[in-house]
Amino acid sequence: MNASSNPIEISFEPAASHCADLTPLVYRRLFDEHPETKAMFRTDGRDLVKGSMLALAIEAILDLAGDRRGHFRLIACEVVSHDGYGTPRELFITFFAVIRDTLRDLLADEWSIEIARAWDQLLVDIDALAGATA
Repeated sequence: MNASSNPIEISFEPAASHCADLTPLVYRRLFDEHPETKAMFRTDGRDLVKGSMLALAIEAILDLAGDRRGHFRLIACEVVSHDGYGTPRELFITFFAVIRDTLRDLLADEWSIEIARAWDQLLVDIDALAGATA
């Protein structure tokens, strides 16, 4: 199997060796930085909704940063859906920055300038994609 040259994809690969599940780390950061988001989720102890939401976000991120085969369009669909829940667009977009920041902390010294630049551009692309649905 060939190693990826995509910095976004590369940022996820070592994270998997640092932790089995990003879900608790991402949501802990989200709730710490944006306490108002905690009330937006039901607490069922299993975190199935959170895990599913994160998995779909990661799939969309990888597609947007990669081949753009269509999975990235989920971002535009979900921003509209979250509008219906009363989630401000800025907060919706912030979720992707929280994913980035969680990966950056996990990777520590493995986080490169190339990865940082790619994530900066990806967040700009996500913002444009979410804004295009306004």
